[in-house]
Amino acid sequence: MTNTKRLILAVDDNPKNLQFLGKLLSSNGFEVAMAQSGQQALNFMLKEEPDLILLDIMMPEMDGYTVCEKIKANFSTRHIPVIFLTAKTETSDVVKGFDVGGVDYVTKPFNAEELLARVKTHIEVKILRGLLPICSQCKKIRDDQGFWEQVERYFETHAQVTFTHSLCPDCMDKLYGDADWYRKSRK
Repeated sequence: MTNTKRLILAVDDNPKNLQFLGKLLSSNGFEVAMAQSGQQALNFMLKEEPDLILLDIMMPEMDGYTVCEKIKANFSTRHIPVIFLTAKTETSDVVKGFDVGGVDYVTKPFNAEELLARVKTHIEVKILRGLLPICSQCKKIRDDQGFWEQVERYFETHAQVTFTHSLCPDCMDKLYGDADWYRKSRK
């Protein structure tokens, strides 16, 4: 991981739980933001992007499952890992947590060292998912299936971008530097 302080958003309707999480995470080198409801969490993400979200399930107005579904339905937030941190222990609850997009599920009361290990692991996985293997020669990118494809095609398929092409001044000099017409145009 880089030396940048990673931002964790803790979402719980119980202020004591938030206070404990805030102390635990900040004393272990994380920046912490807190929300006491699902809507507060969603509003926070309109302004700032956390590196990871710790999300309670049982909250009034909007439960954690619904919050997670909204996070994962939004193109700009769906890549943020969500760890459910809840007192719900039934297998059906755990499975539902993963089905709605959670990357992990921790039950309360939790072991602080275990929670920190899971947080660090999921932040590292998020960082590694952001890396693209690229050929140093032809600049093709390896996709998730192991196939090599052009950078433009990869991004057009995996992101909401469209490419236009041009030449930077350095490449123009390399390609046309000896041409009379180019030297005249540079004067």
